[in-house]
Amino acid sequence: MFTPTELLDINALLTPESKIVILTHYNPDGDAIGSSLGLKHYLSAKGIPAEVIVPNDFPKFLKWMPESKKVIIGEYKRKYASDLISGADVIFCLDFNSPSRIGILGDWLTKARAKKILIDHHQQPENFDFVYSDTVIPATSQMIYHFIEAMNDEKLVNQDIAECLYTGIMTDTGGFRFRSTSATTHRIIANLIEKGADPSIITSNTWDTNTVSRLHLLALVLGRIEVVNDGKVAVLSLTRNELKEYGFQKGDTEGFVNYGLSIAGVKMAAFFMEDLYDDFIKISFRSKDDVDVNQFSRKYFNGGGHINAAGGKSSGSLENTIEDFNRFLEKEELNKP
Repeated sequence: MFTPTELLDINALLTPESKIVILTHYNPDGDAIGSSLGLKHYLSAKGIPAEVIVPNDFPKFLKWMPESKKVIIGEYKRKYASDLISGADVIFCLDFNSPSRIGILGDWLTKARAKKILIDHHQQPENFDFVYSDTVIPATSQMIYHFIEAMNDEKLVNQDIAECLYTGIMTDTGGFRFRSTSATTHRIIANLIEKGADPSIITSNTWDTNTVSRLHLLALVLGRIEVVNDGKVAVLSLTRNELKEYGFQKGDTEGFVNYGLSIAGVKMAAFFMEDLYDDFIKISFRSKDDVDVNQFSRKYFNGGGHINAAGGKSSGSLENTIEDFNRFLEKEELNKP
């Protein structure tokens, strides 16, 4: 958490007259949107307006959250987003550790005169004016709740804040089943429910909204999962042509990698997908126990994230990328017990 002196300094920056912007990472997920909107609603409850800006669009299954339709999408409104960032007094940087993780917003953030406040749970954060970084906490949305507590404003948590933060925590913990989920996480969830977050409605709005294209793609992926390295690693993949054939929509492949990790005996899963427009392979990694996919992704695929959840990319073909992956596995001896 921020030090007491830092909290006083941050509090002094947060006034109704301040121009405040909230940024999150490229390809925003549930935690990115949940933490950003949760913080926006908290500031609103204090009488402080703020704008949420994301680099690119986010999945439809997250657009039920309060004021999600007011989120500014940088690649659609470049000048407006750039002007807001360059004119900001305070910029909250949520759920990312480096300007390189926020796409077109990165250069604007670096050049901005604003005080920059980082709240994030990824490893190896870069320098910001104020840094609250904790890699043990499972979701940035939980960190926003801790921040509200530290500001002695827990009484301001309302249903809008509760719904957004609950969604962020729920999605980044895989429905509260990842090992980073703690007793503290569950206590916060209980508090959010008391403040108006309805678990059944949130779960339905977020996860029970499958499109036909998603189910077709899921069936295709599940039909050809490969298990390698003595049954400890699962490999999943999709080509660009397959995405086009089944009418891919943003968010359709969210969580696919977890199906590989659900196979008995599998300790690591990797999902490889050709980008729909550009010539690169997007990679998602998940793991169990002490298999560190963060370091693996950083070392071989220009990525990173958490010990048990990370992402990366490759400029090679899908076939060559998977071949490289299998070779790297042998090199790292991840097939050993």
